[in-house]
Amino acid sequence: MPPEGFHEVRRHIRRNPRPRGKKLGGWTITGTVAFVWLWGQVFGFGSSDSGAETNKPVAPTPSVSASSSR
Repeated sequence: MPPEGFHEVRRHIRRNPRPRGKKLGGWTITGTVAFVWLWGQVFGFGSSDSGAETNKPVAPTPSVSASSSR
């Protein structure tokens, strides 16, 4: 009779398998990262109506060397 935590298989004593929690594999993590990156490339992460003034063109200002005293 094998000790507790072990079982016998074809005259060999083996350790009982441990219950494992579901873990993400390396390919699953890589695929998720690739999906998020591609989503950002195709659709972007922010909306264009966020209120930021980054899309407005800037009016040109005269340079320092230009004189307006004439």
